[in-house]
Amino acid sequence: MKLPRLLDGRLKLRHLVLLEALLRQGTVVGAAAQLHVTQPVATKGLHELEDILGVKLFDRGPRGITPTVYGSAFAEYATAVLTQLTEAGRHIAELADAERGTVVVGTHLAGSNVLLPRAITAIKRDRPHLTVIVREAAPEPLLVELVAGRVDMIVGRLTAPSDGQVTRHKLYDESVDLVVRASHPLAGRTDVDLAELGRYPWILPGAETVLRRELEEFFARNGIALPTNRVETTSFLTVRHLLLENDVIAALPSLIARDEPRLVALAVPLEQIGHSVGVTLPARTPSPSAEALIDCLTAVAAEMTDR
Repeated sequence: MKLPRLLDGRLKLRHLVLLEALLRQGTVVGAAAQLHVTQPVATKGLHELEDILGVKLFDRGPRGITPTVYGSAFAEYATAVLTQLTEAGRHIAELADAERGTVVVGTHLAGSNVLLPRAITAIKRDRPHLTVIVREAAPEPLLVELVAGRVDMIVGRLTAPSDGQVTRHKLYDESVDLVVRASHPLAGRTDVDLAELGRYPWILPGAETVLRRELEEFFARNGIALPTNRVETTSFLTVRHLLLENDVIAALPSLIARDEPRLVALAVPLEQIGHSVGVTLPARTPSPSAEALIDCLTAVAAEMTDR
């Protein structure tokens, strides 16, 4: 196969943007709508890109399009180019105005309740015009956003070591407690029978989380069936409201109960469940705004562990 000439002026950034939209939407119609162009324009752009590369990038089917091996391979490089250009634009803008800028933070339950709000409070004292965007989601979708350049960092539980795509920095270790509201029938008791736990409604993290798997192992070790009366969520605001309004049980990072007087931890040890909280960063140089927030997170974490 003849080597494609990608620097002869035919390949445009709009081709890379179109490719990313096609991958995300899975249809030409969806990609056209995302880019605010007509379907014929999107189809023509795809044909141009395939002509430039000399290969077929997508298989067409009745339910949409599926990337070929060539499409998947080229998409990795296209996404990297777009990510680098986005970061370059933000970096230049922030260097031009060091006190402004935007940092996008992904977070899940561990870290979102105490660490991140305190760090945001600290950085806003020094840089009031810096915009902090917080996106709450499960860990795996956030990792996709991080690698794609749509999120600057993830604050929360560290579930794997660093690799070629991301770097993970531990800030502190945290235990997990079974938490209820202060008026819960089990609150304050020192003789809680594990069998009693299954008689109450629960709030469980999503099935895709490590904590969920650990809780399922806890139930299995103690001969307790997985609660059928349950809500599944990783949203701290939802968990907090449900805890305060109902006699539910939730497994939460220990800092939550410590900082909320209306919530208490049950006298049920979870010795085998705990985690490290930290920052997950992409394998690229952080922007000045991101660097500033990382510094605040590190300082706040140090204060929290010194208590």
